[in-house]
Amino acid sequence: MSYENEVEFNQKEKMDSKLWKRLFGYAMRNRALFVRILVSMLIVAIIDALYPILTRYAIDRFVRPDAAPSTDGIWVFFAVYAALVLLQGFCTMRFIGRSGEMEMAISYAIRQEAYRKLQTLSFSFYDKTSAGYLMARMVSDVARLSDMIAWSITDFLWCGFYMLFCFAAMFWFNWKLALIVMAVIPPLAIVSLYLQKRILRYQRVARKHNSRITSAFNEGIMGAMTTKTLVREEKNAAEFETITSDMRKASVKASVLSATFFPLVISLGAVGTSFALIFGGAGVQATLGGSETFLGIITAGTLVSFINYASSLFDPIQQLAGIFADMQSAQASAERVLSLLDTESEVQDTPEAEAKYGTSMDPKRENWEPINGEITFDHVDFFYKESEPLLRDFNLHIRAGETVALVGETGAGKSTIVNLICRFYEPKKGRILIDGKDYRERSQLWLQSSLGYVLQQPHLFSGTIRDNIRFGRPDADDTSVHRAAAMVHADAFIERQQKGYDTEVGEGGVRLSTGQKQLISFARVILADPQIFVLDEATSSIDTETEQLIQSAITEVLRGRTSIVVAHRLSTIRNADRILVIRRNGAIVEEGDHETLLKKGGYYHDLYMHQYQEDAMQEALK
Repeated sequence: MSYENEVEFNQKEKMDSKLWKRLFGYAMRNRALFVRILVSMLIVAIIDALYPILTRYAIDRFVRPDAAPSTDGIWVFFAVYAALVLLQGFCTMRFIGRSGEMEMAISYAIRQEAYRKLQTLSFSFYDKTSAGYLMARMVSDVARLSDMIAWSITDFLWCGFYMLFCFAAMFWFNWKLALIVMAVIPPLAIVSLYLQKRILRYQRVARKHNSRITSAFNEGIMGAMTTKTLVREEKNAAEFETITSDMRKASVKASVLSATFFPLVISLGAVGTSFALIFGGAGVQATLGGSETFLGIITAGTLVSFINYASSLFDPIQQLAGIFADMQSAQASAERVLSLLDTESEVQDTPEAEAKYGTSMDPKRENWEPINGEITFDHVDFFYKESEPLLRDFNLHIRAGETVALVGETGAGKSTIVNLICRFYEPKKGRILIDGKDYRERSQLWLQSSLGYVLQQPHLFSGTIRDNIRFGRPDADDTSVHRAAAMVHADAFIERQQKGYDTEVGEGGVRLSTGQKQLISFARVILADPQIFVLDEATSSIDTETEQLIQSAITEVLRGRTSIVVAHRLSTIRNADRILVIRRNGAIVEEGDHETLLKKGGYYHDLYMHQYQEDAMQEALK
């Protein structure tokens, strides 16, 4: 199996300032919360920067190495110091709570936007992108980004304010000694820039493998029955081990590179502190001896403050290095999330259509014309790959209220015709007309709100049977729900359930059989009351007796509505107004009703007789 995603997102080799500006913009959506965090961090940083100043004052005032110690004013000093500690503790508590709130707000905003984007993307996107890949984007990547952005803002604010106040105090005390201590910062910046590109490369590889792991989990869960029946457990485990091993290698390399920041900062911090001790200590000795060095007069309190600043100044630098490393590792996640948000749907409404008919999220139903159901293919070409055309100069006219069945060999283009009618895809050349108008002149939702689509493999949503039947019409009352179920003879099995219509179907309808899910999907479409029905192998999962009952119900329901039926079992389309036999590139080789095509003795006749003999043989073997 291959867990590679088919969609490749654009990735940049360097830090992208525009990307991070856009991400931090999610934090700025709640400006009041940001301001409160800003004020809290400003107070905390100011108090942190004041401690060495208070230490200098205490040594020079109360300890006084050059004179007798004094305790005058020590209680006032103690009261001020205690007040600052309490204020700092309160502000720290506040910014931690607000940063957590900011993290949740960012996560909520990104996921809401991403979910809305996924609702509007065309089917081609889902054809190319695995569910596991999208889940990795929506869950782990978004959580990683929201956590990093919220707490990076907090750390960055504290680091920035604290370093600013530290530099100001050091230059105020002795600008020459301050420059000596700061001499270690340029080497740190150079090494950091060198590591930047390598960290980003390995983190991007790690995130890619993480997406593959999520896809593997998803397929392993969804395909558990197939795995067991084909005895693939050992092989699957070996393939999964390869994927996780690749991620481990890339993650370890990225972690090692990121980890080099911290010993580097600590080492350079120790060098800065040693500079303060060497040059500052000499200055204090000279000052106590009555002489003066090139640094000028330095008191013992000033030296202690410088040592405090020199040792603590590299804490925010270390944290900034950590933020920088996190941004390096998270950029791969950021690129993937924002690329998802920026993905353009291949099927888009024109600005004129949106202005009149609205969008899928903001429809203007009052401007929608009623649909009669006349469908015309006008010289349509279509392909998924240009080298493999599926339809070539295809023409077809379906009258309003007509039932048309599509039969033919696999790959002839039957499902493609249906997907084009539903505007899941659009013609590469030519036009498709609905009631005489090119459907690209109107909105997708205008058309799809009048479509009823029943698939061969129906999908149910978590919830009750009742919820699933009225999925397309949430406002439908119970009487309408029961009537729709009765029309397709789903009421019999529903009423046998312990909770009837309130029975939970489970994720994807796993608690029901395929046939039962199909009956519910039929009832769901009937309740929606569309003008155009599409049935794609819709009765293939239902037993013969139930199929006959549904066929009689469908005949009644489809009366006066346009319907397109894709069928493999030809017994289900004998009542169709017109049957089209389709071969390669959408060529219609036979056309007519059931009796007419049988009399022709062509492809349809041979196919029908072959199926008839198979059905007769199966009946004889029962």
